[in-house]
Amino acid sequence: MAITKHALIRYQTLDRCFRNPGRRYYIADLLDACNEAIKELEPNSKGIQKRQLYDDILFMESSQGWHIPLERIKDGRRTYLRYKDTSFSINNQPINELEAEQLKSAMLVLNRFKGLPQFEWINELLPKLDQTFQLSNQSDTIISFDSNEFLKGTEYLSPLFNAILYKQTLAITYKSFKSEKDSLLTFYPYHLKQHNNRWFLFGKSGDYENLTNLALDRIKKIETVGIEFIENLTIDFEEYFEDIIGVSKPEDGILTKIKLEANISLAPYIKTKPLHGSQRTVVDNDQGFVFTIEVIPNYELEKMLLSFGQDMKVLTPNEFKQKMKTRVARSLNNFD
Repeated sequence: MAITKHALIRYQTLDRCFRNPGRRYYIADLLDACNEAIKELEPNSKGIQKRQLYDDILFMESSQGWHIPLERIKDGRRTYLRYKDTSFSINNQPINELEAEQLKSAMLVLNRFKGLPQFEWINELLPKLDQTFQLSNQSDTIISFDSNEFLKGTEYLSPLFNAILYKQTLAITYKSFKSEKDSLLTFYPYHLKQHNNRWFLFGKSGDYENLTNLALDRIKKIETVGIEFIENLTIDFEEYFEDIIGVSKPEDGILTKIKLEANISLAPYIKTKPLHGSQRTVVDNDQGFVFTIEVIPNYELEKMLLSFGQDMKVLTPNEFKQKMKTRVARSLNNFD
């Protein structure tokens, strides 16, 4: 049972009525009080009926609510309700079981981000929730994420996050896949991005003018240095990644409309999970699904399209089509 805005208003109103020693609140009075509080927020609301009021009271009395110490006192043919202890209030109680379950579900999701900066507290808080509310009886995993716990470089996420946040210049020892030796870079970090379960750091490297990205799994060492930080004054990273798939953006790349065709078996997957935000349908029938995307062609795009194999065709532009054809031909040579 989720606690909605209206429900919260009703619970707070009932709480005030139950702990008011100066007035007797019968069911009709409680209903009027709740509806008045709701109409203060939404004048056009029709309010609630008695059945909803009874459900609210039962919830507040339950273990899922606040275990309120409610007593029902006979007054002739009518009954009024109040707290046995007028000092009691739901606002003075720890979170209830429902709130704890909702919080734990959220924490379980956040726990998948262990190792990320600013999330170290999660591993400490979950056991405290379990101990306080005895919620460990459900041990089955109910949600999983596509992640690689053994990926190298994630230990640098926290210091890199802080370096970006506090504008710290770094000395990074880096070894690319193309080099046999380590390189020592003076680096001004601006942005972290994850793609295909790998993390990348974007920033300015030394005197090099263009944006540089470093794979975290190739970083060997990070140190802060006392060199004045060069701030990013020109790049909006939301816009930067808008026209590409992945993380690489060719310096001479231009925005290109690419027409593609997915066969009938692949089409449903492409429709429900577009390749890019610019995806637009051209033809959609029993023969296949023709669509366009408008992106800057890069290595990640080529790899993604090749991963669809025979189920995907590149129709235009011809230059990009021939480039993909060459890649496929070279791939076939590996099977000779």
